[in-house]
Amino acid sequence: MSHLPPIQVGLLGIGTVGSGVFRVLQRNQEEIRRRAGRGIQIATVADLDTERARAVVGDAAQVVADARAVIADPAIDIVVELIGGYGVARQLVMEAIAAGKHVVTANKALLAVHGTEIFAAAQAQGVMVAFEAAVAGGIPIIKALREGLTANRIQWVAGIINGTTNFILSEMRDKGLDFDVVLKEAQRLGYAEADPTFDIEGIDAAHKATLMSALAFGIPVQFDKAYVEGITRLQAADIRYAEQLGYRIKLLGITKRVDGGVELRVHPTLVPAKRLIANVEGAMNAVVVQGDAVGTTLYYGKGAGSEPTASAVIADLVDVTRLHTADPQHRVPHLAFQPHAMSDLTIVPMERVVTGYYLRLRVADQPGVLAEVTAILARAGISIDAVLQREADEVGGEGSTQTDLIILTHDTVEGTMNAALAAMQALPTVLAPIVRIRKEELA
Repeated sequence: MSHLPPIQVGLLGIGTVGSGVFRVLQRNQEEIRRRAGRGIQIATVADLDTERARAVVGDAAQVVADARAVIADPAIDIVVELIGGYGVARQLVMEAIAAGKHVVTANKALLAVHGTEIFAAAQAQGVMVAFEAAVAGGIPIIKALREGLTANRIQWVAGIINGTTNFILSEMRDKGLDFDVVLKEAQRLGYAEADPTFDIEGIDAAHKATLMSALAFGIPVQFDKAYVEGITRLQAADIRYAEQLGYRIKLLGITKRVDGGVELRVHPTLVPAKRLIANVEGAMNAVVVQGDAVGTTLYYGKGAGSEPTASAVIADLVDVTRLHTADPQHRVPHLAFQPHAMSDLTIVPMERVVTGYYLRLRVADQPGVLAEVTAILARAGISIDAVLQREADEVGGEGSTQTDLIILTHDTVEGTMNAALAAMQALPTVLAPIVRIRKEELA
């Protein structure tokens, strides 16, 4: 095979990930050629900052400011899109497909929102769209779901798939600090962006969970149906109480096969401290997949960064290089299931989701309060797993008339819990908004 000339790649965007792709390809080109059966060569790089691009590639590749020049070049076989966002990236990906180019992308936002249209266009043109780098950086989770676990009926997937929020939660737990303080520190250290909204509000994790739900269950990407809640309202006190009850709080992306369809949700979650995933700290990512034949599998590693993400981009380049001459019918389908065999399972609305709960109530320190609260839960048919009642002076200092009441419940329907919460909130002895955090045993 190696008499074939190197496959020609056009790189759109040479920031953190793009420069990593260039470096790793240069460094490991011999190894990669032995695996792929032919060389992989970045022929052209498009970046608005042509000076920065030249500083990275030297004279090893042509540098242009206009991405469309790359797409129009008949010599380019594969276009790598590392621009990000929904705007110009969408145009460029659609134009590359129309021009008959294969596409490799790290753009989870684009695929989670516009994937259905993009994959249909690629299917019609007989080209591949590969996106390993879009979820969990260097961890090959797309390949695991799409190929490695293909024998399984997948039951659920739960992942720490945003490093920024995991770093913040780790710091809050280690140092007992509140969210705002740690966010500033994370920004100073470069773990969080100047505008961290996509990360801290859970949107980035939801983009990734959306892609995993499509791969796990053979459904279209449906980001607009995901339930998304970030970590901005989490308090150090709740992390501490969870710990005392044997749990850690993690921002999880969860997708689960249930009777009414598929759950797709991102929110802070209590996870038993003894689970491996509960011990994933700092900016690391981890994904747990439960399949009927294989049982539970765990994928752990760096979810971001220049070379970890480049590792995934290059794996896709190797796949495309091996398969680009293959009959399109014999390639691995974009979303794991054959396009004509996609399922129309619905995404279950949040009020029908079943999960356990952690509740923290700031209450008046007087007799009978616990009884009133547990009576409301009993009437709703919600069973209690554990109760933690703090001494008033531990919570409010000497002579305090308020205390914290912490309740863990067994699995219950979210809609039922919402009604019970409203009833508890209305009690005159409940003195502040009730904190509710969902709990998953992941057994």
